[in-house]
Amino acid sequence: MGMYGDWFIMLLAGCLLVIWLFRMFYRWLHEPAGVNRLKLGKGGILAPDDENIVLLEQAGYTVRSGKHLVPIPIQLDGVPLGKGSRLYIDYIAEMDNCTFIVKTARERKPMDWTASGVRERLLVYSLLLPECDGILFVDARDKVIRKITFHIADH
Repeated sequence: MGMYGDWFIMLLAGCLLVIWLFRMFYRWLHEPAGVNRLKLGKGGILAPDDENIVLLEQAGYTVRSGKHLVPIPIQLDGVPLGKGSRLYIDYIAEMDNCTFIVKTARERKPMDWTASGVRERLLVYSLLLPECDGILFVDARDKVIRKITFHIADH
């Protein structure tokens, strides 16, 4: 290959580096200021006999991770309010290259299936992880999976 082959490889590597740097700069430039994206860790351990996981898998979903705990520090008038709060995400599931947050039904906290009830209970998860394609509400007792999506309009 000789001298020209070495130059060609260096030129190709340089072009790839410039393209990568441009993409990183472009992404940084167009990201909204102050965006603090939540990055979920590995999540809890998936139990193979969990009825919610079984129901999701029977419906064609692939459960990717178990329970996630999202700590939320809260301040009131500049003073920390206790230990803050936390949100729980039961599972993360995928189907057809779409990712969903999974919440499971609880007997002590029944779901109010009105627009305001769904908004009050589930909108926070959609806002927390905007890259997800929706929320799956799983009721293993009734063998029901409901898919919820929020579309926030400008008007």
